[in-house]
Amino acid sequence: MSRRSVIAGATAVGVAAATAGTARAASRQPVRELFGTLADGTKVHRWSLENGGTRLKVLSYGGIVQSLEIPDRHGRHANVSLGYDNLAAYVAGTTFFGATIGRYGNRIAKGRFTLDGRTHQLSVNDGENSLHGGARGFDTRVWDVEGFTAGPDVGLHLYHTSVDGEMGYPGTLRTKVTFTLTRHGDWRIDYEATTDRPTVVNLTNHTYYNLAGEGSGGIHDHELTLRAARYTPTDAGLIPTGELARVAGTPFDFRRAKAVGRDIRAGHPQLVTAKGFDHNFVLDKGVTARPEHIATLRDPRSGRTLKIATDQPGVQFYSGNFLDGSLVGSSGRTYRQGDGLCLETQHFPDSPNQPSFPSTVLRPGQTYRTTTIHSFGV
Repeated sequence: MSRRSVIAGATAVGVAAATAGTARAASRQPVRELFGTLADGTKVHRWSLENGGTRLKVLSYGGIVQSLEIPDRHGRHANVSLGYDNLAAYVAGTTFFGATIGRYGNRIAKGRFTLDGRTHQLSVNDGENSLHGGARGFDTRVWDVEGFTAGPDVGLHLYHTSVDGEMGYPGTLRTKVTFTLTRHGDWRIDYEATTDRPTVVNLTNHTYYNLAGEGSGGIHDHELTLRAARYTPTDAGLIPTGELARVAGTPFDFRRAKAVGRDIRAGHPQLVTAKGFDHNFVLDKGVTARPEHIATLRDPRSGRTLKIATDQPGVQFYSGNFLDGSLVGSSGRTYRQGDGLCLETQHFPDSPNQPSFPSTVLRPGQTYRTTTIHSFGV
């Protein structure tokens, strides 16, 4: 059953339509509240959105999704995203829970790339590599946020300007990220960026999902489908080797729905290296002008489903391998290995150093644009 069917059924039995309509309109207004204060005195706010049965809470710090509530088959809401209930934990954290990632999502080998004959050394924060934009990527910045309503939709515009040389990246990058909740309860992310010098950019979102509810246990029984016949194997540092390997006959074959945990302990060398799944999947559709459906995630217990559409050529499937029980989430429960998973739509990791991969170069006069849509149902 789709979210649209659930909402339609609820509407059919509604009473006092005019009064309900006014209440719905009021509830769709973005709400801002103080979430905490950084050591330098900067205030961090939490914005709350609700529409079409979906409830979303976003922090100005890191553009972080702090909570994402959707109903199960019985209409009961639960927060399906991993995160914290306080600002200090986000500031100290290294897991990127719910964060808006930039300038470059995923890894760049040795934190170095060459563009137009010039080599750029980036911030190194993952062994010898650069991960998710470096030690102080977009996930650590306080974004300017504006709430909006547009017809039946409600959302947030988030703005951040990354100055020339920040974390080693060339050019001043002006970024706008728009989170929209549609009347159907879909969560849409639109990314835009411009630059005054040639640079590389690869923006994504790092929400960890557990459709049974945050803090409820593992996601190995979640059923996943990925429209990808190939993936990019990695070396010991989780940098792609350049090979586009076939998933057929391997644990990486999710072309038909299967439980995340079915093959996760299969002993495949790539799973041993990453301690589970932490790989870029090469989407069959490639780069497209509009978002196309690429992934479906389903929790058999609650009935909740997540469908993802994107215009990007890849998606990083990460099975929460490095959660070690030391982190206490927003429910007061600890997170252990496999308690959440990420599906990060993206260009391929290390693309600036891999000529055969789709390019991530952005030049003056161009606008980087990409869209990912998350649709929820039961």
